[in-house]
Amino acid sequence: MADLQKFKDHFILLCEAGFIAVNQQDEDAATKLFKASALLKPENSLAKLGMGYMHMMKLELNQACKLFDEVLAKDPKNDMAKAFLGLSYSLTATDVAKGEKLLEETAKSTDDDQVKKLADTALDFVDKFVKKDPSPLDKPPEKEEK
Repeated sequence: MADLQKFKDHFILLCEAGFIAVNQQDEDAATKLFKASALLKPENSLAKLGMGYMHMMKLELNQACKLFDEVLAKDPKNDMAKAFLGLSYSLTATDVAKGEKLLEETAKSTDDDQVKKLADTALDFVDKFVKKDPSPLDKPPEKEEK
């Protein structure tokens, strides 16, 4: 039992290692670290947030949105989950406006400077790359008038 408590004390380190594994594109390690974290503290939503982050980074946006929604259902004030959910929605073809709204709300309401920066950067990305006008190569050729 003392060994389990020892690992519970390192819950945050396991979650952080999971996020690092995601950034290094090591899905196997990330999944194992987040699952271990969830076993140690099932009441804490950070492991689920990490799994959602992994799916978002793989552009598996439906799975990511589902996990972020679950985190927000449990903790509606989780600004990181809101920002990630907004970014995930913004990258889908059908929910860009919904994602922008979430990102704007998060940027205005959060007290966390890093989450605010994430939301603002995501909004800039959406404006520049997601909502941009199609390139001339993407436009159909104009018909000449006779």
